[in-house]
Order: sequence, then structure tokens, then C-alpha cells
Amino acid sequence: MRTTTTPLTGRTRVRHVPLARRLFLLQLVLIVAVCAVLSVTSYLSARDSARDAAADRVLSIAETLAHDPFVAEAVAGPDPSAALQPFAQTVIDTAEVDFVTIMDSDRTRYTHPDPTEIGKPYIGSIGTALTGQSEVEEYVGTLGPSVRAIAPIMDASGEVTAMVAVGVTLETISLTHAAALPQILIVAAAAIALGGLGAWILSRYLKRVTLGYGPEQLKRLFAFYDSALHSLREGLILVDDRARLVLYNDEAAALLDLPRPADGEPVPLAEVALPASIRALLESGRVAVDETHLTADRVLVISQKAATGPEARAAGQEGAEASGTVVTLRDRTDFEELTGELETMRTLSEALRAQTHEHANRLHTVSNLIELGRLDDALEFAVRDEQESQRLTDTFVDSLDEPFITALMIGKAAQAHERGIELTVTATGELPAGSLDARDLVTVAGNLLDNALDAAADSPERHVWADFVAADGELIITIADSGTGIDPAEIDTIFRLGTTEKSAPVAAGGRGFGLALVRQAVARLGGDLRIESDGGAIFTVTLPLTPDTRGGEGTDDK
Repeated sequence: MRTTTTPLTGRTRVRHVPLARRLFLLQLVLIVAVCAVLSVTSYLSARDSARDAAADRVLSIAETLAHDPFVAEAVAGPDPSAALQPFAQTVIDTAEVDFVTIMDSDRTRYTHPDPTEIGKPYIGSIGTALTGQSEVEEYVGTLGPSVRAIAPIMDASGEVTAMVAVGVTLETISLTHAAALPQILIVAAAAIALGGLGAWILSRYLKRVTLGYGPEQLKRLFAFYDSALHSLREGLILVDDRARLVLYNDEAAALLDLPRPADGEPVPLAEVALPASIRALLESGRVAVDETHLTADRVLVISQKAATGPEARAAGQEGAEASGTVVTLRDRTDFEELTGELETMRTLSEALRAQTHEHANRLHTVSNLIELGRLDDALEFAVRDEQESQRLTDTFVDSLDEPFITALMIGKAAQAHERGIELTVTATGELPAGSLDARDLVTVAGNLLDNALDAAADSPERHVWADFVAADGELIITIADSGTGIDPAEIDTIFRLGTTEKSAPVAAGGRGFGLALVRQAVARLGGDLRIESDGGAIFTVTLPLTPDTRGGEGTDDK
């Protein structure tokens, strides 16, 4: 790792050496060191082996000569040197040794490679040979350091009469061993080359998988990314190309009810309890931008894209070398709850607007009749209108006695009348106070009636039926219309957030979200929703009437 000074700022900037390059250099140094040690060890071992082989060879030659009858007879003759010197020289040439010295028991040489040394005392150890035993030693003689063997020559009575010394100088052994040095060097060079090639290939792989970062950078990036991962307010999931959860943060675990994230082996998606739509999205690996998905109690906005490295992104190759997908999740539950409340208020306001418009028309009619002096007709018209409104009000007050539903039905009746649609409303049973959340109830009934009115508006019969039955601890709401009905294959599709059959663009809180909000409200209330098609669409909602704290709001509003 090197440092440089930036000219403009004068500050020291650290230049990081990539991890791949560090490992390559470290491995190369290690390979060279290991090969050098092995080469030296091999050389020394071969040298020792050569010395041992030379010692065995000279010992064998010395003992052979000591037992040669010719040598035994010559040392006992009147002129041993004259007979033995040519013989010894022949042995030196044929046996490839440096000297063969035959001597008397008092060290006097009979033979020597240098004739001037004949008659002079032998330089070396002879104590073991005088006892009748052979020996091998390294000794510095007239020819320099050598490995030599001394064997005794004995007569018939076993007396040592002479000795034979055969030796090879260390220089000769070194020259012989030096011939093997090139082979050792070639093997070492080949090992270094192959090891270096392997280290280079490994370094290229590491450079690719570590993106050229150094250890310090990787450590810092891991610390930053791990902190960012677990501190994000959005859910983050990493899925590999084998449809396995590799990593997810705390927020994702909370949003999808996953076990706490832990370092370990990837978990297959099949082993994780996920909503069907979210599981299908993660398994598909397709690109998704701000898709809305429902869980049991949450509304999640999910985006998904392929996981690519920074180099591919910089080159504009978003899908290059993708090894999985990155998924982000945002919780829109609170927003959708506000949207639901807004939808409820919109439904009520639309109903009240229609009712206000209807009353304005009727008041204008009464006013005109009075101005025309037709007082009896004006009185009869006003009484008949008041009786009709009171009849619809009494229907709910005498049965369900739910002010929000009563107000909604009165408004929807006016809205249906305004659009030229016949609305038939029936209600039976008794709705316990506080048994259902008023906002969810209005969301369910209001959105279903809105869709039924829209469907009936395009039909020849133009009729909508709304039936409320409270019995056996349940409230059953049935909304039917005279429209074209719903294709059974499309039932699941129309309940997805943002799905609509209308030509108008879908907006947050609009009709495209209505049916999904209905399903979510029914789920919150612990109920059940069924769809049938018999000429027109029939929506049946069954809600349990178990009192709980959610009913307090409806009670307080009464």
C-alpha cells in the first residue's frame, strides 16, 4: 500500500494495492522460497549420497585388492614397488579412483599416483587396519581432501603384512555431483513457472470477484454496507440465481415475518413462508418497479432488479453477469389506511352530494308549485318524498341500526336515482353496537356499491340489489348488479391493487384500488369474501360480529 500527496490539497491519499495483486506477489515469493529450499536440500542430499556411494565403492575396491593373491605375493617380494606401481595405475584408470596406495605396515608407500611420493610414509589413519579391520574416512592427504578406505593385507597366519588405501578426492565427487545441478535447476525453474502461472490465474479470479479492491477497502466496505443494510428503513432482500434468500435486513424480516437475519447458508424460497404474489415475483427474477403487493396485514411496494457489479453499471451493462436480484420493499400500510379512510369519506361525500342534489331538485319543485298557487300538490309532493326517505331510514334503524350504513344507503339511493338506476335495499336482523369498525364497514359496502352502480349503468335493466342480514353472530352483505358479470378466471386478478376494468387511468385511492381495499378491510375484520356471476356480479361478504375495541369508534359516533 503506497501513499501519494495530492498537489492541490496537500493531503496524503492512500493508494490501495488490490487483494489479488498482494496474494499473487505473496504466493510467488512463497513458491520461489519453497523451490529454493527444496533445491538446496536436494543438492545437499545428493552430495551426501554421492559421498556415501564413493565411500562404498572405494571400500569395495580396497578390500578386493587386499584379498588379491597377486598383491599379497608382491608385498612379500624383494621389490614391491616395481611390481605394484603399474598394477595400481591400471586400477586407478579402470576403476575411476584418484589414488591406490599400497603400503607396508609401517606406512611406507609402495605405490602412489605421484611416483615421487613412493617410499614416503602414508598420511592417514591406519590403526583400525593394523587390527585386521577395514575403515573409511575423510582425510586431507597429498592430493587434498578425499574419501578413502584402508583395508589390511594379511598372510596365511593372519598377520597384517601390508595395507591398501583407495580414495577419491572431494573435488572429483563435487564435479560428478555438479553434473546433476542443471537438472535440479531446471526442475526448480519449472516448479516456479507452474506455481507462478497458477498464482496468476488465481489472482485474476480474485481480482474479478473482489472487483480489484484491497483488504482495507473490503473491510471498510463491509462495515459500511453491513451498517447501512441493518439501519435502512426500507426492506432489502438479495436473492441468488438459484431462487435462494442470500441476505435480508431487519426491516425486510419485519415486513414479511421472516426469522431474524443471520449469517449462514442461503435459504431456498420454497422453505420460507411468503405471500404467493411476492414468492412468484422473487422466483421469476423479472424487473419490477414499485409493484404493490398485499400481505395478511400490510401493503408493500416492491421493486426488483438484477444484481450487477459497479463496473457493469458504469459501462451501462445493467444485466451483465447478473448473479441474482436485489429487492427493495416499502411499507405503504399507513398510506393505504389513509387512502381507505379517504375512500370512505369520498363515498359518503358522493352519497351526500347526490342526496343534496336530489333534495335541491325536490325543493325547487315544491317552491315552483307554491309559486303557481298549487298548494295541495306541493304539500302532497313533499309528504310523499319525506315518506320515501323515512321508509329507507326506518329500514336500517329498525333492523341494523347502524348510522354509517344508514347514511350511506340513503346517499347511495339518491345517487342511484340521479343516475337512473334502481337500487333495492333490504336489511334484516340486529347489529350489536360496536361489533364492527364503522370505517371498514363503509369501505366494504361503499366500494362494492360503487362498482355495482358502474356495472349496472351500462346494462339494459339498470338495477342494483343490496342486502344486509345480521344473524347467528354474522353480518352477511350481498351486493348484486344487472351488469355483464365477471369471468371466473379474472376473479383473482381484479382483487389486485390497481386493477380496474374501467378505461380511466388508475390513481391512488381510485376505483382501481377499491376492490383491493375491500379485501383488505374484510381481512382486517376477520371475514370472508366470495364472488359469483349469475347474469351480473354477486359479491357476498360475511363478517363476524364479535365485539372488540375497533367497534368503539362506531359506537362513539352514534
